[in-house]
Parts: sequence; structure tokens; C-alpha cells
Amino acid sequence: MSIENSLKEQMLAAIPHLRAFAISLSGSVDRADDLVQSALLKGLSNFDKFQPGTSMQAWLFTILRNDFLTQIRRKKREVEDPEGSWAEKVAIMPDQGSRLDFTDMLKALGKLPVDQREALLLVSAEGLSYEDAARICGTNIGTIKSRINRARNRLAELMKFDADDDLGPDRLVKAALFMHASP
Repeated sequence: MSIENSLKEQMLAAIPHLRAFAISLSGSVDRADDLVQSALLKGLSNFDKFQPGTSMQAWLFTILRNDFLTQIRRKKREVEDPEGSWAEKVAIMPDQGSRLDFTDMLKALGKLPVDQREALLLVSAEGLSYEDAARICGTNIGTIKSRINRARNRLAELMKFDADDDLGPDRLVKAALFMHASP
């Protein structure tokens, strides 16, 4: 008898012990059978990693136990939702709208006069104080505040912002979310 056949016979002989171990771990005969089958398949696919002279049963027990623990860890992160009711309530905002808004904002920024764009970017994007922006631009604080105010108003006009609009989901997305939330 070849060594490989001997090892396969050892695998077959270990099945009742694996099954008992799996039942004690999982508390379910069906789940135990799945664990045993998975352990045997993994054992066969990794047959070359088994070290002859060691215990086949212990090796298979280790595979089964690791598989069981992996399933438990995975299950902790998953939400059981057989009816799909939880999944249908979860809404993920599409990100392409924000990307398009950003592109529109860059285009609108490009239409601002250089002095307004410069003042707005120094204070809003770079986070500098009005005093620092005035120093960099070689002007006074009042002029910087005025440029920023004109730049913001012009951006709102170019991007067609209404006073009632916010920078969150657009009307279409809000309507879809409202319709989805309604019974």
C-alpha cells in the first residue's frame, strides 16, 4: 500500500471523530456535516502540506477548528436578513453627484476674477486668516473680506445655488429616499 493511500485511509478513519468534534463545536448536526466536509476538502487540497509521521486526525481537527472560528468571526460582521428587509432600508448615497459638483465648482472658480479667486482660496481652501491673506495679497483686511464675499456670491450664482438648497443630496435623491421610506 502506498503512503498516499495510507494517509487517505487515515482521513476516512478520522471522519467519525471529526463529526463528533464538529457537532460539539457547532451544536448542529447539519452544520457539523458541512464543517467536516469542508475540513476534508481542505485537507485533500492541501495534502502536500501534511507531514507524514504526525497525526492525521489532529491535522484535520485543526483545519476544522480554524474553519469554524473563521465562520464565527465572519458571522459577527454579518447581519442576518433572510427576508431582505434590512437590506432594502440601507441607502448608500451615490458619489458621482459629488464628483460632478466638484468639477462644476472648479469651472465656476475659473470664471472668478483672479483677485477674488485668490482671496477665497487662501481663506477657505488653505485656512489662512483674513490678516494673513491680506498680507499675502498686499492689501487690507476689509478688501479681502469684500473679495471673499463677492467671490462666494458669484460662485452661488454660477452654480445656481438657492438659499433653500443645501450641499447634501439633490432633489432627485431626496425624493427617492422619501419614496423609499414611505410605506
